[in-house]
Amino acid sequence: MALRRFDLEAGGDKFSFKPETEEKISFWRGKYPADKQRSAVIPMLWLAQKDNGGWLSEPAMREVADRLEMPYIRVYEVATFYTMFRLQPVGKFHVQLCGTTPCQLRGAEDLKEVCKREIGKQMFVTDDQRLSWEEVECLGACVNAPMVQINDDYFEDLTPDSLTAILGRLRNGADAAPGPQVNRVNSAPEGGAKSLTEASLFDGSRNAVSVLPNLPGSEPKKDA
Repeated sequence: MALRRFDLEAGGDKFSFKPETEEKISFWRGKYPADKQRSAVIPMLWLAQKDNGGWLSEPAMREVADRLEMPYIRVYEVATFYTMFRLQPVGKFHVQLCGTTPCQLRGAEDLKEVCKREIGKQMFVTDDQRLSWEEVECLGACVNAPMVQINDDYFEDLTPDSLTAILGRLRNGADAAPGPQVNRVNSAPEGGAKSLTEASLFDGSRNAVSVLPNLPGSEPKKDA
């Protein structure tokens, strides 16, 4: 695993959770007994990252450690191990480009060149603070390769042109529609489904159960 260091200079010396995050913190801590609160460290770090502009500063990690009564080093170990936690500032829209085999075979290398051209090197933040990017491992949307995750949204079935257009919209303050960027619904075939097209398969009508099987008296009566 690559060495991951904190950006101490950019992190400042203070961090506090947003007031609206406190309910989420209570939710996650409530999942664990009083003597097992350390088990909430990953969701707590995730919430801290969201409240800190998409990355974890050292003060943010210390705040999580203090709340969970953990030694700072134990929280640092978690944050530096999982690459879902970023240890340096990112743009308002952070692009995670999947470079694993299915995406690579479908054109991820071309998308990488788009990111280099439109944004810069990996983890570079554009001067307007709006864009940054990094290459990541599989994001689990292989059937929609190649794809990227931008903040919390997936943008799938990309081409260099469509990714360029998406980055341009985000840079200029416009919205970009997530999901497949071709004529398909979710992971269905392009152009619409070719099989399993009967509506009753999906409207719930076939799930109606009138008699539970294998119960006494559930067998139909035989003619005498």
